[in-house]
Amino acid sequence: MLGGGKTVEVKRDRKWHNTGNLYIETECWYLKSNSWEPSGLSVSKADYWAFVIERGVILVPLDILKSVVKAWGREITCEIPPNRSKGYLIMAHDLLTGIRIWREGPSDAVSRFVRGAVQ
Repeated sequence: MLGGGKTVEVKRDRKWHNTGNLYIETECWYLKSNSWEPSGLSVSKADYWAFVIERGVILVPLDILKSVVKAWGREITCEIPPNRSKGYLIMAHDLLTGIRIWREGPSDAVSRFVRGAVQ
């Protein structure tokens, strides 16, 4: 699955076990430019993202992650200094559902919806 020079961006969400949510960053506040700039999912060139949660890992292709975030993500601004950021919260089970739906193929109506969410 990860042969052929595929890349993985690894993320860890320490609050996941309390909230059930995963945070997906899309913008970050840069003091140097005094502005919000694209980051995280918006600029990732990785083939996969890996979410380390407790003693496990959720590995998801980037295109599926973007689809799930667009379909089910909830916008949020993270005001934790010094690294203010904007992004989306998604439930871990929604991410797993998105992976499963994508795998089932285009005959499923929800799959068509999620596939259509890819930018």
